[in-house]
Amino acid sequence: MTVARTWSVALTGLDGALVEVEADLSRQTPDFKIIGLPDKALGEAHQRVHNACENSGVQLPRRRITVNLSPASLPKQGAGFDLAIAVAALATEQSLDPRSLRATVHLGELGLDGRLRPVPGVLPAVLAAARAGITRVAVPHANRAEAELVEGMEVLGAVSLLQVLRWHGLDVEDRDLVPVGAAEPADAPAPVLELAEVIGQRDAVDAIVLAAAGGHHVLMSGPPGAGKTMLARRLPGILPDLDDAAALQAASVRSLSGAGVVRLERTPPFEAPHHTASVAALVGGGSRVIRPGAIARASGGVLFLDEAGEFAGGALDALREPLENGVIQIQRAGASAVFPARFQLVVLCVRLDSVWCVAEETAPTCNRRTGSATGRRLAVVSGDQPLLDRSNTLRYAVVAVAFLDEEPTVTRRRLTRLGVVLQAGGRSIIEPSSPAHVRTHAMLGALNEQQYAKQRARWGPDMTAPIRVGRSGFHDRADVHTNGLISGQVES
Repeated sequence: MTVARTWSVALTGLDGALVEVEADLSRQTPDFKIIGLPDKALGEAHQRVHNACENSGVQLPRRRITVNLSPASLPKQGAGFDLAIAVAALATEQSLDPRSLRATVHLGELGLDGRLRPVPGVLPAVLAAARAGITRVAVPHANRAEAELVEGMEVLGAVSLLQVLRWHGLDVEDRDLVPVGAAEPADAPAPVLELAEVIGQRDAVDAIVLAAAGGHHVLMSGPPGAGKTMLARRLPGILPDLDDAAALQAASVRSLSGAGVVRLERTPPFEAPHHTASVAALVGGGSRVIRPGAIARASGGVLFLDEAGEFAGGALDALREPLENGVIQIQRAGASAVFPARFQLVVLCVRLDSVWCVAEETAPTCNRRTGSATGRRLAVVSGDQPLLDRSNTLRYAVVAVAFLDEEPTVTRRRLTRLGVVLQAGGRSIIEPSSPAHVRTHAMLGALNEQQYAKQRARWGPDMTAPIRVGRSGFHDRADVHTNGLISGQVES
């Protein structure tokens, strides 16, 4: 046949769109043209396809080949279209099964020797194909385990172009080639850090538990070596396991970032960017292909900002909209990508006085405007920055972490004392202690953090719900305010 068709997928963020790859032969001067808004890497596919076919022992037609990527108005990026272009071009003259071609999505980059190389974003691309009703996909051997995470999909993990052609009915002799980037046996998952292992810090542990129960953000302050980072890294261990949808979403973000994906991780993700991270590193972006940043990679889990005072002000400002909306939208001249951004923010700083200036209106002298290092650090975590200005959506548990005491902490035993009820298959909830509680029995389907807007409209701006925490209380004045601020001074 002179016109052959098959499928591939174009990704914009986590959203994928089916792309029909059409190849046509015409009686003109031999040439190979790719049309349909390809980028530079995709525009070079004709040379990779030509050499891969030649070195695999299958000849491209010696006529003018035009490959159209439809819809033509949708920008396409990357070398992941190589396999679909090669199969469609060969099918214009070779005896490939047209029904098999029409029922299969092809993803993968071609090497000059005909082997298939792995590409990023295979999991979200296969998910997009499954949503569109496609049930067969051909991917590089190194991406096979990733593609098989999608239920109901027949996956061919091909080492070479010849294997794909044989799958579509072409009578060619396969060659014994070494797979490119073959996935090694997966290591055991990293052990989950357990909060019950923490010795001492009972008040700080109580605050971490309350934050996990209600989905609140956390601001911790304390001297170096007191255990702030140790506590923060154990927060994912007391969060509920990700369900299938959330685990697939987290794995898709990792796949789009270029990380290898061989299984669904059920532990909520934990992202800890360095304080030198730029706005683009946190938010995501890219000049051609829009990649997710630390915010998207932390969705469903914890975003941990150590030494928050050292982060650039613009980087912290960029957290405002994701915290409000739960998603982040990145705009470029030719594309717009949306990534999930529903995470718990854990912010650490060293200076204790910065916490009291934030937490207490009657705090003692607190120079927020000085040019000293202390003043600059305080300005970042104080109301001078939009992070705390957006108090209607951003809740902090303000915790002063002191040095260790003598008593061990056993988390599960003490949950009842905190008024926390464990729910099977869901996050813990805090039992209400007054009509102005942060969460009502009628709203158990969402976290405390997500219910704030509804509750504020109902109970007014000044409602408080006293909560007693720890052996002597979080402290005697501990209140959970409508802005979710768990404030108070911990006695050392």
